[in-house]
Amino acid sequence: MIAGEHIFWITSRAAGGAALILASVAVAVGLMVSAKRQSANSNKRDLRAIHEALSLTTLAMVVLHGLSLLGDAYLNPGIAGIAVPFVGFYRPLWTGLGIVAGYGLAALGLTYYMRDRIGAARWRKLHRFTALFWVLAIVHTIGAGSDSAQLWFLIASGLVVVPAAALLGLRYLDRWWNAPVGARVPDRA
Repeated sequence: MIAGEHIFWITSRAAGGAALILASVAVAVGLMVSAKRQSANSNKRDLRAIHEALSLTTLAMVVLHGLSLLGDAYLNPGIAGIAVPFVGFYRPLWTGLGIVAGYGLAALGLTYYMRDRIGAARWRKLHRFTALFWVLAIVHTIGAGSDSAQLWFLIASGLVVVPAAALLGLRYLDRWWNAPVGARVPDRA
């Protein structure tokens, strides 16, 4: 394989893998920022700055992941294939889920800069949906990723995806566990 012939495909693969890893770390750091633990304000500020940088870098990698495919002569997805969910010919379900995930992550991530207009409480509720789009990105990677079955990729991704998923699971378990008893079990009257 000559790298020059496949530079756009290689770039897209690298950017997609980087986006998944960065997004996973961003999710984990975001969960730490929003944790109810007692900590110094400077620690929370530092974590917020790290979370913001990781999130913006993730979005840049998502854009590079899609745009670099426009130069791939073999795949040749066209603008619609990288921008419109489920219309491309390459694994349309999995690719479509990735496009939806990219849009969702971008929309929810960029609302950070509008949280004063949205309102802090409403913004926090909206921002929780980021986890859903992160999971869609993982599903996209498994279904459409050409490296998703490679041991090196599974290890590299697992090192950041599994801890972030565990933190997310603990967060929802904590919310369920600490919810009022009536809110946990629906009435069967």
